[in-house]
Amino acid sequence: MRVFQVEGAWGIEHLKMSARPDPKPGPGQVLLRMRASSINYRDPIVPLKAYGSQSGELPLIPVSDGVGDVIEIGAGVTRVKVGDRACPAYFQTWISGEPNANRLTQSLGGPLDGTMAEFMCLSEEGVVKVPEYLTNFEASTLPCAALTAWSALVECGHIRPGEQLLIQGSGGVALFALQFAKMLGAHVTVISSSDEKIERVKAMGADETINYIETPEWGKAARALTDGRGFDHILEVGGEKTLPQSLRCIRPGGTLSMIGILSGAAMSTSLGLIITRQVRLQGITVGHRDGLEAMIRAMSQHEIHPMIDRVFDFEALKESFEYIKTGQQFGKICISHG
Repeated sequence: MRVFQVEGAWGIEHLKMSARPDPKPGPGQVLLRMRASSINYRDPIVPLKAYGSQSGELPLIPVSDGVGDVIEIGAGVTRVKVGDRACPAYFQTWISGEPNANRLTQSLGGPLDGTMAEFMCLSEEGVVKVPEYLTNFEASTLPCAALTAWSALVECGHIRPGEQLLIQGSGGVALFALQFAKMLGAHVTVISSSDEKIERVKAMGADETINYIETPEWGKAARALTDGRGFDHILEVGGEKTLPQSLRCIRPGGTLSMIGILSGAAMSTSLGLIITRQVRLQGITVGHRDGLEAMIRAMSQHEIHPMIDRVFDFEALKESFEYIKTGQQFGKICISHG
C-alpha cells in the first residue's frame, strides 16, 4: 500500500511517499480503506520530532485524522461491520473517564502511525462510525478538531444556554466551537484579524465580532460587550500573547479553555489575575472516544456540517502542511485519498 512516512531521520525533508505491506486484521481488529484525511496544526511539526520521545519511532506515518470504509473485520468484532464508514479515534486507548499517562500518549500520527496510508488496521475499540449525511472530507475532521471544541465546551466547560463565550480566530477548532455553542444556545463573540473572515463568522451565527488588528487591546473591548461582567468561557488558542488579554475579559469564576499556543508557550501574565478571581485554566487535549460518539450524535440531530476550506491530493501532503502554516484557511484543510 502507498503511505507517506518520515523515514531514515527526523525532518520534513525525510517525509516521503513510500510503500508498506497491506495490513490484515486479527481478532478484534478492523481494516479501513482510507478515503480522506484532515490536517491539524500538530501534523506539520510531528516530523520535526517536536514532541520528543512522544513523537514515536521511525518510520512514522503522520496525520491523526481521517475516515475510511470498513472492508474487513477480525473475529469477535461487533462495533462495526463491513460497509460502514468509520473514523479512527485520535487517542486509541482513551475510551472514557479521566486521562492518564497511557491514554494521553497513544495518539495517531505520533507516536502511533497515522492516517496517511491507503489502509489502516486498528482495534475495534479505536474506531467510531460516522453518519451518512457527512461527506468523507467532513467526516475526516471529527476526531481531533471537532472533539477538541466539544471537550472544551461540553465535556469540561458544561456550557449552558445564555452564557457568554469568546472564541479566538477562525481555524477548525474555532469554527466547530462556534457551531456547537450556537447549537447549545450560548452568546458568541469571535475575534479575528480579517474583516472577510469576520463577515463569514457572522453568517455562521456569531453574535459579536472584534478585529484584533484594529483593536490590539481587544480584552477591554470584548469585556464591554458583556456590559462589564466578563465572559463565562474563553476558547484560548494563542497562548503567550493572547492570554493576558483573555484574563482581562474573563469573569470571576470563568473558564479559560487552553487548546493552543500559536503565539508562544511562555507564561507572560500576572498569575494573580487567575488566583484572586478564581479563574479556571483548563487544558484541553482532544478527548475520549465516548465524547466523540456523543458529539457525533448531537451533530447528527442538528445536521451540523464541518466547514471545509480546501482539499489537497494525497501526493500534495507537504503542500497542505505549508498552507496550514500560513493561517489563511477558514475551516479545515483536507486530503483526498483518491
